[in-house]
Amino acid sequence: MECSEEVTPHLMMAVGTAVIGSLQFGYNTGVINAPQTIIEGFYNETWISRFSQPIPQSTLTALWSLSVAIFSVGGMLGSFSVGLFVNRFGRKNSMLMANVLAFIAAVFMGFSKLATSFEMLIVGRFIVGLYSGLSTGFVPMYVEEISPTSLRGALGTLHQLGVVIGILMAQIFGIESVMGNASLWPLLLSFTLLPALLQCALLPYCPESPRYLLINCNEESKACSVLIKLRGTDDVNEDIQEMREESHKMMREKKVTIAELFRSPLYRQPIMVAIMLQLSQQLSGINAVFYYSTRIFERAGVSQPVFATIGAGVVNVAFTVVSLFIVERMGRRPLHLTGLMGMAVSAVFLTVAMALLDQLKWMSYVSVVAIFSFVAFFEIGPGPIPWFIVAELFSQGPRPSAIAVAGFSNWSANFLVGMCFPYVEQLCGPYVFVIFIVLLLGFFVFTYFKVPETKGRSFDEIAAGFRHSSGQGDKYSAAEEFNTLRGDDPDL
Repeated sequence: MECSEEVTPHLMMAVGTAVIGSLQFGYNTGVINAPQTIIEGFYNETWISRFSQPIPQSTLTALWSLSVAIFSVGGMLGSFSVGLFVNRFGRKNSMLMANVLAFIAAVFMGFSKLATSFEMLIVGRFIVGLYSGLSTGFVPMYVEEISPTSLRGALGTLHQLGVVIGILMAQIFGIESVMGNASLWPLLLSFTLLPALLQCALLPYCPESPRYLLINCNEESKACSVLIKLRGTDDVNEDIQEMREESHKMMREKKVTIAELFRSPLYRQPIMVAIMLQLSQQLSGINAVFYYSTRIFERAGVSQPVFATIGAGVVNVAFTVVSLFIVERMGRRPLHLTGLMGMAVSAVFLTVAMALLDQLKWMSYVSVVAIFSFVAFFEIGPGPIPWFIVAELFSQGPRPSAIAVAGFSNWSANFLVGMCFPYVEQLCGPYVFVIFIVLLLGFFVFTYFKVPETKGRSFDEIAAGFRHSSGQGDKYSAAEEFNTLRGDDPDL
């Protein structure tokens, strides 16, 4: 990371506390997979105790699918509700209040076995989905608004780092010898209680977003004192001046609703960019690769495929850290393009390797390398960048609505992939990744022609670029030429 002198203890405390919400999202995404057989056994035992007969296979499959998918349904509703909280209660208080959902979910899931109620587990999964959906909106927004311009990308990447660490924790805790067994699985699911308690203990010591204080609450003196702590210097005039200018612009704009994002030519282009970036993350095939990975590792002769899958999780974390350190040097757009193309090439090798696996045994090693490569390229660009760049594309007024729409798009695509992939995989077999190769190349073309570079630019400069490109520049006091956002590519 550049400009390390700007990383103050207050800033890292605030960012680190917020990112606990990201870790919760990752943990609850991954935690349900490892103990599947054991939890299905619990469903069967519960059914026998109620109806004195084993559960029908079709009913068991439906209940398990609901247990997994209901998390995404909760996430969709939670992400769509972000704007209702952040404008009314502030960024910090919204994160604090959301933890109530994490506590309730932990109780439902943790006591489901004791109560012999699979309904409690499913309700708990829905509630923790609501919490996770809210967190995917609150955390990137808060981190972006408290970060210096020169560190926004690096600190924004910490949201994705929290997510992948959460997934890795879930994979490790889900090992049978740890908590993925018949006696401890309720603790595995209710572990979400501990990070929630930690975040509740730390959040009161974190500042509110200075942008929210000045622009939304008109409390300039409070915003100034918060900035002095966050920046570690009394010279915060530049930040304050930027916020004042944004506040003046907001006064001339009516409140931006979700519908207005799509109706207004001023916001239509950035919201489409935001949605496409979210889709590029979820429709890249990353979940499909993780779905396939254990089976590929088994066919490759790995004696303990669960540990190889954990190895893929370690690659996930390692390359998120790589992205953290290079995002402010290379920029968002080049990293996203590199990640998309790298994933497409890896998917080509994976498809060829899987198609030839029966004829050429050594192709199993190619498939394993292709999986690790696919995961690495995902975390260089499409993993972290869509989450934080959305907050950069919008000024303070439309930002909550835009993040709600982007989050809803992400969760919806996540739900669709989770529900549809097993059926598509049955139809296409190893060639299922051809679909993702086509999608990745499509997202690459879109990113090349439509996504601006936001590195080192203020929120207002980025918004000014979109105003100019939509022909609205004369209505606002924005002097930046939009092609400076694109560097050498004037085609946006």
